[in-house]
Amino acid sequence: MQEEFEDIFDDQDEEAQESALYEHYNMVVDPGQSQVRVDKFIVNRIDSASRSKIQAAADAGNILVNGKSVKSNYKIKPGDEISIVMDFPRRELKIIPEDIPLDIVYEDDQLIVLNKPAGLVVHPGHGNYTGTLVNALAWRYKDLPLFSGSGDTRPGLVHRIDKNTSGLMVVAKTELAKTKLSLQFFEKTTKRQYVALVWGRLKEPEGTIEGNIARSVKDRQVFTVFSDGEHGKHAVTHYKLIEELGYVSLVQCQLETGRTHQIRVHMKHLGHPLFNDEVYGGDKVLWGTTFSKYKQFVNNCFKIIPRQALHAKTLGFIHPTTGEEMLFESELAQDMQDVIVKWRDYISNREVGE
Repeated sequence: MQEEFEDIFDDQDEEAQESALYEHYNMVVDPGQSQVRVDKFIVNRIDSASRSKIQAAADAGNILVNGKSVKSNYKIKPGDEISIVMDFPRRELKIIPEDIPLDIVYEDDQLIVLNKPAGLVVHPGHGNYTGTLVNALAWRYKDLPLFSGSGDTRPGLVHRIDKNTSGLMVVAKTELAKTKLSLQFFEKTTKRQYVALVWGRLKEPEGTIEGNIARSVKDRQVFTVFSDGEHGKHAVTHYKLIEELGYVSLVQCQLETGRTHQIRVHMKHLGHPLFNDEVYGGDKVLWGTTFSKYKQFVNNCFKIIPRQALHAKTLGFIHPTTGEEMLFESELAQDMQDVIVKWRDYISNREVGE
């Protein structure tokens, strides 16, 4: 039997870029294997697989045999190629429910879409065991099986965004919804568009950044682009200029992949770090004049938005039970709106040089 495990998380820190939360296994049935139910075969092959998780995967159409979805009672045959996508194993960490306000954009019996504020960590991790989105969900949905103290540190999560990035997220309320939504993120069929304020003026009004992303060999706390094609994970970001604001630019970024810090890393690689991104060098005056008044203006802007200027504006996916195409748009976070207005005011009566 051949097995493959794919961990979509690039790292385990609290600021990891949005990444799907599931396991993906591939296996080939041995020539001498007797015919047994596929769910029994899988549970005997994968340590973390419980019958309930396998049944949830089957109900969601996430057990494939030779490329076709099968029910849990399918009888396997020698040579069958089996693929399954499941939720990650539970982790033994008690989640403390906390009454943290949430900005709910949409809700039904299967999922919620929320606007995450900058500064809110998505799930518990090293240094952040309370005060996270998951703690808030545990409080709000304490009567739902998915959030009822099962020991899962990421209940309902199918993707995540950085602590200091604002914007839209979808959270599942049932095992079925979580499995089906996770598959969409895995297959890259979701629609995700961000708006970022970056340093400088783009040479081209639109383009594509393609380059593998992995941890820097010099500083393990940051990520970088590797052009050799051998290191890191494949990442693609499409960008388009929205508005030029003198020494900064407002851009739209559309993700094809969801790597850790992807937009932040790719825009720095392009030569345009996100405004006030301290991790990737955007918290300094990188473009403009040397006049002290200009430096003071930039510092005042940094105070308005004390984080990287990045907002998850658009989120689209297929509803896990109705099959309806769902598309959500959100207003830019107030701090981003305020800093954009400040830049507009600055350049309105000035001739901005090269």
